[in-house]
Amino acid sequence: MHRFTLRLLVLLLAPCSLTLAATAPAANAKPNIIFVLSDDVAQGDIGVYGQKLIQTPRLDRMAREGTRYTQAYCGTTVCAPSRTSLMTGLHSGHAPVRGNWEVPVEGQFPLPASTVTVAQILKTAGYATAVAGKWGMGMFDTTGSPLKKGFDHQIGYNCQRHAHSYFPTFLYRDGVRFDLPGNTGNGVGPIYAQNVIQTDVLDWVRAKKDQPFFLFYAITLPHGNHEIDDLGIYADKPWAPQQKAYAAQVTRLDRDVGQLLDLLAELKLEDNTLVMVAGDNGSSFAPDSAMGKLFDQAGNGLRGYKRELYEGGLRQAAFARWPGVVPAGRVSDAPWAFWDFLPTAAELAGAKLPAGFKPDGLSLVSFLRGGEAPKRDYFYWELHETNQPLQAVRFGDWKAVKNGPAAVLELYDLATDPGETKNLAAQKSDLIARAAALMKSAHTDDPNWPLTGRATARDADRAANAKKTKKAE
Repeated sequence: MHRFTLRLLVLLLAPCSLTLAATAPAANAKPNIIFVLSDDVAQGDIGVYGQKLIQTPRLDRMAREGTRYTQAYCGTTVCAPSRTSLMTGLHSGHAPVRGNWEVPVEGQFPLPASTVTVAQILKTAGYATAVAGKWGMGMFDTTGSPLKKGFDHQIGYNCQRHAHSYFPTFLYRDGVRFDLPGNTGNGVGPIYAQNVIQTDVLDWVRAKKDQPFFLFYAITLPHGNHEIDDLGIYADKPWAPQQKAYAAQVTRLDRDVGQLLDLLAELKLEDNTLVMVAGDNGSSFAPDSAMGKLFDQAGNGLRGYKRELYEGGLRQAAFARWPGVVPAGRVSDAPWAFWDFLPTAAELAGAKLPAGFKPDGLSLVSFLRGGEAPKRDYFYWELHETNQPLQAVRFGDWKAVKNGPAAVLELYDLATDPGETKNLAAQKSDLIARAAALMKSAHTDDPNWPLTGRATARDADRAANAKKTKKAE
């Protein structure tokens, strides 16, 4: 080719090359990471898991465009300890929060100053970080404040009791309280809190589009109180008001996740963004309750629900989407757990873990890309909601449950009995011994969370608060 012709061709192609470079993410670009944590949504609430009455078109589409998980495990089966496992990479035998512990006047038991979170790790790799929705791991004047745990930006609720109201009188932005004029806090008002939070989230993503970001979107939907600003297609259903509101809450969750995915497409970020969506526990309603019966949350045949350590309380709805990276249309039965998220995010970001810090979780990066789930010795859970702490351990397909300090261990074969209907403890003494040994080794003593069931500082705190309340009345 003539030298002049070659130079002309290069000049003509150069603008096109520059345009491609400006719009396509670099091959080594750090991915954006979004984890949407829905408060109480269950597998049985979502269409692709079998729900027939509640419409979830965007989550169903997300499942088709990404991977759906049938054995994704929460941290444990209530709010604060479940999200603590997600944020710290520690299971509930090691995590600093192992139950819901209210602190007067507002807030929950805080994460200690020494606790490492995924946001702190990602900040060392240059990520912008935000938490939206409900935090629930320490008020702003404590060591557990999200603004002290690696988050640049915060919008929404801190205290989970406050988050029960969808028409609250106030919310927080970056730790500063702002009022919602006209709201009463008891289900009445002109301002639906999720509208405020969703708008802020979308604005923040737009503002951070030119740098890697981590968004922890802890949406309160569809947790009670079951309040919604628009019943939509459910207004004329022959259901109880609570049932209509719950269905509308789930569909609203679906819509807001869809808006976030649409924004990523609009900003040309979706090919460089991992989006994970999960619930913070399994089914929240008893199968024989009015809500449980109507929506058939136990239609997957699993036993148990929220505040129990059977599979129905531990497995939750979970999806991952990252076009071109996470396989589209894949349905995986391989188990993983919330404490795997921190090492996964760290590997994706190329971030180093702090010296001396060893998470319980394992990186899921290869698994997310279509490979096998990481091999491990066990999954372990505790729950300290009453003076009867619960424990459970899964090793291989075997699952042991202990419903209190003096309870006898139960044993189930999840490969043949995922509904945990046949207790094989009497026939498998060797496996019971192994389960007991795993429970002992997986638990680290903490005076705040004793396995003995004796009264704790939490009980004293609650008693003192009750006395103050009574005196004030």
